[in-house]
Amino acid sequence: MNEKTFKPDLSVNLAGIALDNPILAASGPFGYGHEYRELIDFKDLGGIIVKGISPEPWAGNPPPRVTETPSGMLNAIGLQNPGLEKFLAEDLPQLRGSGPRLVVNVVGCSLEEYAEVASGLEGAEGIDGLELNISCPNVKAGGMAFGTDPDATRRVVEAVRRRTGLPLLVKLSPNVTSIVAIARAAEAAGADGISLINTLGGMLIDTGQKKPLLGNVFGGLSGPAIMPVALKMVWEVAGAVKIPVLGMGGITSADDALQFIMAGARAVAVGTGLFYDPDLPAQIKTGLIEYLKQENLTHLGQLEGAARR
Repeated sequence: MNEKTFKPDLSVNLAGIALDNPILAASGPFGYGHEYRELIDFKDLGGIIVKGISPEPWAGNPPPRVTETPSGMLNAIGLQNPGLEKFLAEDLPQLRGSGPRLVVNVVGCSLEEYAEVASGLEGAEGIDGLELNISCPNVKAGGMAFGTDPDATRRVVEAVRRRTGLPLLVKLSPNVTSIVAIARAAEAAGADGISLINTLGGMLIDTGQKKPLLGNVFGGLSGPAIMPVALKMVWEVAGAVKIPVLGMGGITSADDALQFIMAGARAVAVGTGLFYDPDLPAQIKTGLIEYLKQENLTHLGQLEGAARR
């Protein structure tokens, strides 16, 4: 094979969404992309998963909302968002045609709210898929309540599935007894893919003031500290369902991304790492290409689940 002309193929099909490369911006840290336009080349991303959208605007949690931890961070943003109407009118037009595939994260406090957002996004130009967020640990209603019980998971996925034909990823929480049972319930209810994982529940205390550091008391732990947990759950779920898995949780390098792919993930999402290095997607993309060349592989798909064989 001529190394000078050899260009490995990074394209993947994630739950019916054709991606030029397997690197997505995870929902949350990337917001709606506005702050990153001057910092990165969107072409280095295969897809963007925007911050969660609810039927009406959500104000989010009281501050402080974010604090650093060893090898990570805690956040309790509370899914603050502008609501469906404003997203469609203002945010979506700016994202449409930016290059990467566009996936909208859907949140709600009830089955009806999840279904309402899905229905409102159906047919909107430029939306390639939905990510159903039933796993946020720092909202008091909805969110994770639907993602900790297989029957509740089934009901919310079915409710959304009835209202949309868009590819549907379901984002699951690690804060459960059996991630496999939840993933199987989502698959049986009509999910096209599984996103793993959302943040781990956690908290910190300010010993000087003798009170929790976060205004919400509890928050979600993300960053490199959670990667081994995320990798384990991707391994477990990839071996238990037939639909593809999107892996995330502490990815900060091409080697991290490769571990998720070898564990069985079809694609990966980068979140917290974007805060300290917006260039991470480009670095990961370059690293994946170099690894494939080194291994004399023509397509990234040849590595999916490689560690399981």
